[in-house]
Order: sequence, then structure tokens, then C-alpha cells
Amino acid sequence: MSITKDHVLDALRRIAMPDGGDLVSRDLIRAVQVQGDAVQFVIETPTPDLAARMEPVRAAAEAAVQALDGVSTARVALTAHGPAAKPAAPPSLKIGGHPKPQEGPTKPTGVQRILAIGSGKGGVGKSTVSSNLAVALAKEGRKVGLLDADIYGPSQPRMMGINKRPASPDGKTIIPLKAHGVTLMSIGFMMEEGKAVVWRGPMLMGALQQMLGQVEWGELDVLLVDLPPGTGDVQLTLCTKSELTGAIVVSTPQDVALIDARKALDMFATLKTPVLGLIENMSMFVCPDCGSEHQIFGQGGVAAEAEKMGVPLLGALPIDLETRLAGDGGTPIAAGTGPMADAYARIAQGLIKGGMA
Repeated sequence: MSITKDHVLDALRRIAMPDGGDLVSRDLIRAVQVQGDAVQFVIETPTPDLAARMEPVRAAAEAAVQALDGVSTARVALTAHGPAAKPAAPPSLKIGGHPKPQEGPTKPTGVQRILAIGSGKGGVGKSTVSSNLAVALAKEGRKVGLLDADIYGPSQPRMMGINKRPASPDGKTIIPLKAHGVTLMSIGFMMEEGKAVVWRGPMLMGALQQMLGQVEWGELDVLLVDLPPGTGDVQLTLCTKSELTGAIVVSTPQDVALIDARKALDMFATLKTPVLGLIENMSMFVCPDCGSEHQIFGQGGVAAEAEKMGVPLLGALPIDLETRLAGDGGTPIAAGTGPMADAYARIAQGLIKGGMA
């Protein structure tokens, strides 16, 4: 016989609820669909708590409809109309405050190397380089962490495509988040989106100390620290309070950027932090239509500075629309394939081969 919605409802009237009535009289049946000999519908309960106890009823309803003449398959979904009961509030975790005294430079347990990625000025793509380099290292099989220490302007949550509050089982320990094979922590996870961080130096230093010392980073081959631009409190704290393996400086080739990059290089030298190399970002623009190259920000400035200092030029990265779109979309371009992913892979391979990552 041909199955109709009424046949289905008649069968469901025989399914009793544990607390009285049946599925139809209690108005719990939704979205009945009959397509030939296939039937599907939804049992919608008033509360999630009731839904959690309804699996035997759901199974009985499915069996009752399946037994009807002319029905070959029956599919029943179980859902709840009301909001889920609120979980217990997680322990309060306050970020910021004055740093705690420590005897000397430290390193998070399980972290083999810490690399600071800095720049003398903003706008040179340091955070983009940091996120893509972290992903490229992870693709090479390294266990990688990324700490977004740009406390005034954290951008890694957006670039890495993840933005939720980390868990804290005891109000002290911070469980970091993971994205694209990278363990990630950012002050942006702890702040309301769009809310400015208006802190003085001690608060900044305390927040950085917490994100290094209270985060369960686990076993990492390398922890990349995306520094804010400039030569301020965060840089000073990281270089003096952490066992840094070294620093990487990112700059564009233009003279104005190089002036500030030299200040960053001088800061690392003053703080006795070895500079492992320079990365030239936005080194050129390749026209997508004709393939011609244009040196928008000049040419070779970072390479010349690296040669002058006697440190490696780790890579030269062109300015690229897809890189920007990928970062805004939450999937760094290094996570995929193509010329830019290959460029980051070469930098990552160089760091690994040199024992820096």
C-alpha cells in the first residue's frame, strides 16, 4: 500500500511516553516526510534533559514505522526545543597584572626552542609571516606553538581562523587552542572583540609572563612569538625573562621600514639575543595578468642589511593578494599549495636544517 503521513501518525500514537500520553498527543512529532517507501521525521522534546532520556522512545518509534507495510526505511531524529542547561561556569582566569618575581630567564616545560619574530614598525606583515611560518613548520612535521604577544593589536585569532576562550580547569592553568596543526595562544582569546587593551607596562609584562608560564604548551619543537612592533616593554620582557633561542626580523625593502628594522636589530643586540636571520616581506609584486615584476617598496634593501650584519636572508616574500585573502579568511596560505606556500616551506626547511626549529 502507499504510505501517507496519516499512516505514520497512527503508528506513532501507539508509542507511549514514560510520563503519560503518546508522541502525537504530546505534540512531539515534527517534519514528517514520506518519499516513496522512505519515511523520516523528528521527535522534538521541550527540554534537552527530556531528550537525553528519550532514546528508547525514539528507537520504538522508528521500529513502529519501519514495521508498516510499504515502508522500507525509517529515519528518526531526536532533538530538543528548549535551551541546554547552562554548564557550570569555568574558573575565573584573569589575564594581566604585575609580573611575579623570577630568579632568571625561564622556558615553558616541554618547549625546546623559542623564536621571537619582530619588526621595527607596524604594517610590514610580521603577523602574516608568523602565522604562515608556524603552519609551514607544522607541515614539515615539527611540533609548533604560536604565541600572539602583540597585546595591543592581536591578529592571530583572525588569521588562524579560531576565536574562542581557552579553558582553565583551575583558574591558573590555561589550555591553549589548536588550528592548522599549530598550538595557539593570544590575548585576543581573552578579550571581548573590539575592546581596546589600555594597559601600562607592568600589566603587559604580567600578561606575557602568564601566557608563557601558565599555558600548557605541551611538547613543542619550537614556539614562535609574534611580537608587537617597536622596541617596548613586551620585547624587553621576552628577551630578559625567557630563554630565547633567537630572533627573526621582518621588514619590507623600503628605506623607511629599514630605518626601524635597524632599531629592532640594535635592540636584540643590546639585549644579547642572537638574530637568526631576516625576512624580506613584500619584496615585489608579480602582475597576475602579464607576469611582470614590480618592486613597489624598493629592491634588495633587506638582503643588503643581512649581508652587512653577517646574518642569513631567510627568504624574500612577494606581496600577494591571495596571502591577504587567506589570512582574512582564517586559513594561512601556507596551509595550502602554490607558489606562496612553497616560499614559506623553503623558509621553514631552512630553519629546520639550520637547527633553529
